Amino acid sequence: MGCPAPGIERLEAHLFGQAYSPHRHDVYAIGVTLSGAHLFGYRGERRVCDPGHGHVLHPDEVHDGGAGTEEGFGYRIMYVDPALIQAALGGRPLPFVADPVVRPADLAPAFVASLADLDAPIGEVERVEVAVAVADMLEGLAAPTRRGSRAAPLHVEAMSRVRALIADDPAVAHSAEGLERAAGLDRWTVARQFRAVFGTSPSRFRTMRRLDQARRMIGEGMPLCDAALAAGFADQSHMSRLFRGTWGLTPGRWAALAGQRDAGRPEPVEQRR
Repeated sequence: MGCPAPGIERLEAHLFGQAYSPHRHDVYAIGVTLSGAHLFGYRGERRVCDPGHGHVLHPDEVHDGGAGTEEGFGYRIMYVDPALIQAALGGRPLPFVADPVVRPADLAPAFVASLADLDAPIGEVERVEVAVAVADMLEGLAAPTRRGSRAAPLHVEAMSRVRALIADDPAVAHSAEGLERAAGLDRWTVARQFRAVFGTSPSRFRTMRRLDQARRMIGEGMPLCDAALAAGFADQSHMSRLFRGTWGLTPGRWAALAGQRDAGRPEPVEQRR
């Protein structure tokens, strides 16, 4: 795991076999294959990302991941909060990259440089530079699919109020009326524009924040059942299904890995995240 910054996480992984079961997350996942063949399913197709090539996975899109050969594969990846991309775009809709495999020549140099040294801290200036570089790269990759499109103006400030309301206490299930009051817009506009601004739905965003809470509490040693209830899930089983669907491993496995890190033992290479 590399040094993070607000809205940015980086890591390197070396995997064998079928590394991840189908799952999704509410951030952009943008990676570069280091070795081997990265085979993944995305939007109904099997894709192969060879060494030096990148891949772009849009928020809230289901995907899996595995090795295309017996030798396994390695990659470095950056997870970027759509809110950071939105800030760099200045109110324009989030880019959607239809072809997830990116040629080396189309990867932004600032993005590649940020992945080159995962241990280097990302200061505030560097964070802005990386966000702008990634946003520009995504817009360039998405440009062919946008020709002739005329999107409605986005109410970014209103959607940010809705986002903040949900994030303040994800365990609270806000009503549609509550989101309308926060935004000053009707519920249909909220649903459409929240996804356009942040790449996912309000309900999915809330689920992810609850899962973040649960993951943090589990990492601190809280029993799974207690973490599930504290994060607002109906029970441990409910949390476990969503947890696995988001990160591709069970809460119990996450707890075991967290325990290994705390004890100073190396993690199994196929699960290093």
